Parts: sequence; structure tokens; C-alpha cells
Amino acid sequence: MSLETIYDAVLNGKMKEAKAETQIAVDAGVAAGDILHKACIPAMTEVGRQFEIGERFVPEMLIAARAMSGALEILRPLLIEEKVETIGKVVIGTVAGDLHDIGKNLVAMMLEGAGFEIIDLGNDVAPEKFVAAIEEHKPDVVGMSALLTTTMASIGKTMDAILRAEIRDEVKVVIGGAPVTQEFADKVGADGFAADAGSAPRVVKALLGIE
Repeated sequence: MSLETIYDAVLNGKMKEAKAETQIAVDAGVAAGDILHKACIPAMTEVGRQFEIGERFVPEMLIAARAMSGALEILRPLLIEEKVETIGKVVIGTVAGDLHDIGKNLVAMMLEGAGFEIIDLGNDVAPEKFVAAIEEHKPDVVGMSALLTTTMASIGKTMDAILRAEIRDEVKVVIGGAPVTQEFADKVGADGFAADAGSAPRVVKALLGIE
């Protein structure tokens, strides 16, 4: 057992091994925070880096994220006990009228793998639900996904709802999805645009000034 073994298991998408090695490490007295910050997060950071330079593709990134999620099943309750702080809180959802969630789920997993607390609202999320989640959870960032050109308008409607609720200054907004572009992000007044799940953690960290 070693943190390097857990790192390799997550990096290579070996979920059973990631869970087993995480449990062994926990049983041996290794702090959950150390497992998270010295093995899981560095592994997912490397996965995102490799994806961005074209060395990995979505299926490989997905199996690595699932391996990390397996390790986190064991670590989550222990991290709460240890009071390990996350680096930020993100509310995420696919906008109203859009039932796609694979991309959104992968972004959520990548962000969790980077150390963020995730509040996942699911898909077909009405503007009012985004507003209510911001008011309830006080996130640092709101992530919105649209996978259809016909549902991109829901991003604008959600932005309008956030403005009307007078909470726009309290949160950063990042958008993404297959038809979404930086130009569209600028048009609707979003703070950031993530072209894919691999770049999402980097974009969110940059907005929050996290290295």
C-alpha cells in the first residue's frame, strides 16, 4: 500500500483497485485528507492535463473519474470527520429543457476530483431552481451546461433570473456544452467558459484565484 498506488489506480481508471487501496490506506491509519490531496487530486489533475493536450479522450477520462469516485465513497465520511476543507463550492446543473447529463456529470466528477464540493442539481433545471440553490448553498461558482442549440437560450434566462434575484455579484458563473462558445459566454455575461470537462477545473480555479 502506498499513496502512489492509489494515484496510479485513479490515473489508470482502475476503480476496484482504487477503492481497495484506499481502504487499506485508511485501515493503516493514513489520514483521509492526505489520500485526497496527495493521491486522488494529483491523479485527476494529471488526467485533465493529458486530456487537454490530446493524450487522453473522454472515455478514458470518464473511467479515471469513476475510479476517483470509488475512492471518494470511502473518503467522504472521513473527510467530514477530519474537517478537511474543500477548495470551493460549486452548484452545477444542465439547464431547463435539456435532459443530457453525461457531460455535466463528468464535469462534476472532475471538479470533485480537484477538491471542490459539488451540489449537483441534475438536468432540466429551471432558472428558479438555480437561484434557490445559490441562495441556499452560497456557492463560489455556478456551472451551467447546455447540450442543444435549442436549450442555449435557457442559459440566458437563468442568467436573467440570477440578476433579478440580485445575487449575481455573489457567485461566479461558468458555462459549457457542445454548442456553447466563448463568444456566447461573453454575450450572456458569464464569467467563464469551459470547452470540455478536462479544462473545467482549471477554468474554475482561475476564476477563484486558486493555483
